[in-house]
Amino acid sequence: MGHRRKAREIALQVLYQIDVAETDAKEAIELYWKNFDAPDNAREFSTELIMGTIEHLAAIDEAIGTCSEHWSLERMAKVDKNILRMAVYELLYCNEIPPKATLNEAIDLGKEYGSENSGSFVNGILDAFYAQIRKNDED
Repeated sequence: MGHRRKAREIALQVLYQIDVAETDAKEAIELYWKNFDAPDNAREFSTELIMGTIEHLAAIDEAIGTCSEHWSLERMAKVDKNILRMAVYELLYCNEIPPKATLNEAIDLGKEYGSENSGSFVNGILDAFYAQIRKNDED
């Protein structure tokens, strides 16, 4: 498993904890590292994903809301919602990562950690969001 894949799994776990327990991001990260280990490059990237997602959470949630017809954030499964948040953060703020890699990783995380339909749910919302980004770039 590559360091970015591992980092995304870690970030998902920590973002889920923050969402469920309403924990401070820095405390959640510290708690994770007290109990688990990972290579330095996975630690760095996971921390970037977590802190970046939390820092831009309002804008990210708004962006997800514009692409999720009939699904408010409150109705989404917490795993799916946090996968989407992390992927939208990557698409908006991590220009060095190819968008297709971000999309594929998010869908895979949905299939692995979410429900039976999470992969297709995440795919549908991220496809709509990525189409919006491309359209805005063209305009």
